[in-house]
Amino acid sequence: MSEAVEMAGRKLAVRLATGDADIVAAQRLRYDIFFRDLGAQGEGARDGRDTDPYDVLCDHLLVEDHARPGSPVVGTYRLLRQSIAEAHDGFYSAHEFDLSKVLAHARREGVELLELGRSCVDPAYRDAGTIQLLWRGIADYLQRNRIGYMFGCGSFPGTDPAEHAEGLSLLAHDHLAPAEIRARAIGAEAIPLATLPIGGYDPRLALRRLPPLIKAYLRVGAELGDGAYIDRGFNTIDVFVMMPVARISARYAQRFEVAA
Repeated sequence: MSEAVEMAGRKLAVRLATGDADIVAAQRLRYDIFFRDLGAQGEGARDGRDTDPYDVLCDHLLVEDHARPGSPVVGTYRLLRQSIAEAHDGFYSAHEFDLSKVLAHARREGVELLELGRSCVDPAYRDAGTIQLLWRGIADYLQRNRIGYMFGCGSFPGTDPAEHAEGLSLLAHDHLAPAEIRARAIGAEAIPLATLPIGGYDPRLALRRLPPLIKAYLRVGAELGDGAYIDRGFNTIDVFVMMPVARISARYAQRFEVAA
């Protein structure tokens, strides 16, 4: 996997990490975004890197700018396949959400799941070009590994649910996954999604105020789990997002296939 785009003095390319140095570069970008910019205080901060035990199990998708010295990593995603997760300690999301219905549904359909995580982009590169490269990299990975569904946590900044009551309620009323495949927030930090009734907020304004990544997921047909989880270590409120690959492929095939 290797695709490149040249624009506005940049030469962006997407590929999978191939060694420890690549993973370290992704961890440094994650530290800059999560700890320096967003106020995370988790135990994974070490030597200017965001680390955890899942890093050695995952594939790491990287966007690099080859027009800059050292070709720095400016965007990253962490990818964990079900076959790898089940051979070790399970999915990262299972610490916050009960995945039993999701796993049972995948077994019934005979497909593999993919967990997306640790998504971040350098602030100077948060534009359509970088995001499109990340999604094209993911699309290629989905095809190569015969993935049926992908899922992960989408995050709201901060840990006060009242600040995001409109957006969380919109997700609960309009975007829940069917009950038979719906994950559920668990543990002492689990909270309900909907605190406002239908009619108690402006849905158009609530949609505009959703975090950009969650809006992007909704545009490709994402569905939400039940409840949210307050992740105090990362200073976020997490929701469970699940996306059927067939629906994404049907809606975004042309976008993914644009020539590099």
